[in-house]
Amino acid sequence: MTFLRNLWNDEQGQDLIEYTLLMAFVALASAALFIGAGGSVKGIWTTTNSQLAAAAASASS
Repeated sequence: MTFLRNLWNDEQGQDLIEYTLLMAFVALASAALFIGAGGSVKGIWTTTNSQLAAAAASASS
């Protein structure tokens, strides 16, 4: 019975679990931001590509 009481009151691994959960939350939030920013980056590259193509076409004329 004393062993079970000591096991119940032991908080040694609690910090490790809390930090692991915090890191998992940060990783998921970062992934969500990167996925959301992907569309913006694609739009910037598409605009830049079309402007460079137009500049190359006008320079070669």
